[in-house]
Amino acid sequence: MEESISGFKVVGDWDTVVEHGERITQALRELDEPADADSSSWFATALDKWDEWRPKAHETFDRDVKEKTAVQASVSEGEAEEVGTEPEEDLSVAGEKLSESYDALEDRDIDEAVETGNEALDHAARAADAVSRKAIRAVEMNVYQHVMTQLSPCYFDNELISANIQQSVQEADERFSFEVNINDDALKADVSDVLARYEDEVDRWHVDTEKNTESLEAVEGAELPPELGDQSRPTTT
Repeated sequence: MEESISGFKVVGDWDTVVEHGERITQALRELDEPADADSSSWFATALDKWDEWRPKAHETFDRDVKEKTAVQASVSEGEAEEVGTEPEEDLSVAGEKLSESYDALEDRDIDEAVETGNEALDHAARAADAVSRKAIRAVEMNVYQHVMTQLSPCYFDNELISANIQQSVQEADERFSFEVNINDDALKADVSDVLARYEDEVDRWHVDTEKNTESLEAVEGAELPPELGDQSRPTTT
């Protein structure tokens, strides 16, 4: 691993980049999270998003990493999508509110007419926003997955981590360049210390693999212990 101002970088085969991502993830989980509740929640959310994007042993660069890069680079969800409301529902509510506004006008209740009229506009706007976001996201997904990631590295970026991975086009075998940067300088220094300790103490890194527990249980004839999961565990000397 090379360490520089731009981050922690490895060049190697798929197992090498998977292990690199796992080591950094484990180091971040090992370090203390921010003390206050708001910062702790931010840290956990950012780390989970990174953990979801990073390369996994059972994945491939072309199929999985490129697709995940396209997803995280596309337009974010709007208010309606976040709460799970379909545009049709918002349009239906908008129609109801508009009808209520007309009724209030007939009753000369101006304040009620204005209030329900504004609610109708809000629901109509939210429906339009959801439809437009879905349309834009569909185009972006195709552009990123089938064009941009063919021409440039796959990027990940949030408040905690910035990373990029690129497959070599000059090597006969599959080799990758994977660089990960911790955006907070103090935390980056702590991660560097933990990674250095791994280098000194870890004899063999157990790469995280996706397990089919049902098949294992059928073969072994017994349930797996609860502690057996998809966790990366270093073996120390």
